[in-house]
Amino acid sequence: MKDTGQLKRLFLDEAPMIDVRAEVEFAQGAFPGAVNIPILNDNERHLVGISYKEDGPDAAEKLGHELVSGDIKVQRLNCWLDFVDQNPGTLLYCFRGGKRSQIACEWLKDAGMDVMRIPGGYKSMRRFLLDQFQKIPRLVVVSGKTGVGKTELLTQLEDSLDLEHLAHHRGSAFGRHLDPQPSQISFENTVAIKLLKFNSCNPLGHLFLEDEGRLIGRIQLPQALQVAMKQAPIVLLEDTLESRVCRIYQEYIVCQWQEYSLRFSNEAQRCFAEYLTTAIDAIRKRLGGVAHAKVRKLLQDALENQKSGNFEAHKSWIRSLLQDYYDPMYSYQLEKKADRIVHRGALHEILSWANQPVNLAHG
Repeated sequence: MKDTGQLKRLFLDEAPMIDVRAEVEFAQGAFPGAVNIPILNDNERHLVGISYKEDGPDAAEKLGHELVSGDIKVQRLNCWLDFVDQNPGTLLYCFRGGKRSQIACEWLKDAGMDVMRIPGGYKSMRRFLLDQFQKIPRLVVVSGKTGVGKTELLTQLEDSLDLEHLAHHRGSAFGRHLDPQPSQISFENTVAIKLLKFNSCNPLGHLFLEDEGRLIGRIQLPQALQVAMKQAPIVLLEDTLESRVCRIYQEYIVCQWQEYSLRFSNEAQRCFAEYLTTAIDAIRKRLGGVAHAKVRKLLQDALENQKSGNFEAHKSWIRSLLQDYYDPMYSYQLEKKADRIVHRGALHEILSWANQPVNLAHG
């Protein structure tokens, strides 16, 4: 399995996998689709680690067997067996393909179930995925003002990579969701698998992705991807100010409010107001004192109106924020890369252009 061809097949086939590392290791970085059923939990791993350092590997292994015995062992083994029963072809791994995965596979075999473990474990798979960032496909960057519908365009393009979706963040001061972002490592693993799949299916194709900065929330784009994006041709998506205001209103107010209502119930109004106010205050320095005070006042008025069921007033501060902050900032940034624009237009025009291979060949 250390052969790169086998690792490639594993990810392309989306093989079901049991990760027997401890919870803390899994949280730091994992693969999409892998399930974490540890052989040693966090505390047990900590104790075994101390024993390894102080008394050596044999004593550490002996302690591990003592900690995971009796009912505890039966419970963990049954969890593995249940997963394998429901997911034929399951593979199993630990960090380096060492004792933990070896012992887990031995227990499974004793229970009548042969499960293949991945030599080199998580470490070898992680190294393989990092190598994918040295094989960045030909990119086309989708750019456009805030609220123009870049995500909508990506969803309608067959060959696209939605980085904001994978980072679970919409890429602005208002971009955070209620649920947390993935870990940096998990994000990189997922993006690498997407690149691997694209290169395998369409090695000569163009991959569309949204124009992003270095960070999406707290997630940093891999350096090689950043470099490739800065050199890629740009398609510029355009729409009217009012359409953009309505689109932002729908996504950041209407849809977001529904999430807050479901999550926080009676506290939804307070939490929603806190989310919007915090986002406005986060860009205070860049807005400037006068513009910040103006937008903040419009926001407070909108939140008051919202209490009586009128959400439309939110469009006022959204419009002001676009005109006073996001649009000028975008125009300034676009000037520096205007020479890379290969096509511009409304969503249907970009789609029509992108679906003609001859255009991409000259892009």
